[in-house]
Amino acid sequence: MGLLINGRWDSAATMIPVENGRFVREPAAFRATITADGSSGFEAEAGRFHLYVAYHCPWAWRTMLYRAIKNLEPVISMTIAIPNDRREGWIFGDYSGGCTPDPVNGFTHLHQAYTATRPDYTGTVSVPVLWDKHTGGIVNNESPEIIRMLNSAFDAFTDVKTDFYPTPLRAEINAINERVYQGVNNGVYRVGLAKSQDAYDEAFDVLFETLDWLEARLATQRYLVGAQITEADWRLLASLLRFDLVYHGLFKCNQRTIASYPQLSNYLRELYQYPKVAETINVAHFVRGYYSIPGINPTGIIPRGPQGYHEALAQPHDRGRFGSPTEH
Repeated sequence: MGLLINGRWDSAATMIPVENGRFVREPAAFRATITADGSSGFEAEAGRFHLYVAYHCPWAWRTMLYRAIKNLEPVISMTIAIPNDRREGWIFGDYSGGCTPDPVNGFTHLHQAYTATRPDYTGTVSVPVLWDKHTGGIVNNESPEIIRMLNSAFDAFTDVKTDFYPTPLRAEINAINERVYQGVNNGVYRVGLAKSQDAYDEAFDVLFETLDWLEARLATQRYLVGAQITEADWRLLASLLRFDLVYHGLFKCNQRTIASYPQLSNYLRELYQYPKVAETINVAHFVRGYYSIPGINPTGIIPRGPQGYHEALAQPHDRGRFGSPTEH
């Protein structure tokens, strides 16, 4: 998949950290924060910031989702990477699904953003990237932190004031996020990228134990934290959308599909039907983006299905039995 070594791109190099056969995710490198008042050194302003993203990457998709549901499209511009084999990393150009050349910097490759910010950077080059047009550098490439910025820092520039990370619920949201991250969000990668049978079996068990726990939780309440949609739901949604399409087969997460879980499948349909969510989902990119990577799919054959994915998610759900959702 390639990586940067002292600021130079090496398409033959790979760095998927593994310990005793277990996949270990590399920490994000850029961790600055945008605030409404600029006290962090980066002030929220309309037109100042730009997102580099990819549809199929669940971490980047979270930021695309928040940009949409918070009506921040006129405030934060965006460039979508082409789903490719990643030997040259994330690349930009004309491609179906809204991919265009980078209008901000003219970057053809995402690694150019990294070296423009830190010329001697060594490591993986990942989306999302939140770019500051004023300073000409990366602000942040850690998706949980970016979505919290989009949740509240730009409220002066949008008519959507819904808070998906309300103060009274933060402790519970954080606890659920951690379990979902370990068991599902990153859990599917620990299954799919395992390098030993023991590592695979261990991660597989944790994944399906977590899905069973989520199924039981959603049998008694409408959302993960009670009666309102929160950040915890959106973070889980990124993985649920890709599970039956990609993780079940390509990542060998094949004990059950999400469609076979009554609560999770109805919950998935409800979140899909939330305003503007569906327009952030590109099934062709989801599939091609994963199956194009040689290290995961050596043949390079891209599955042609499924058909009717959007139509299936648009079907009625039963979550209204818990009463109307609340907003904060």
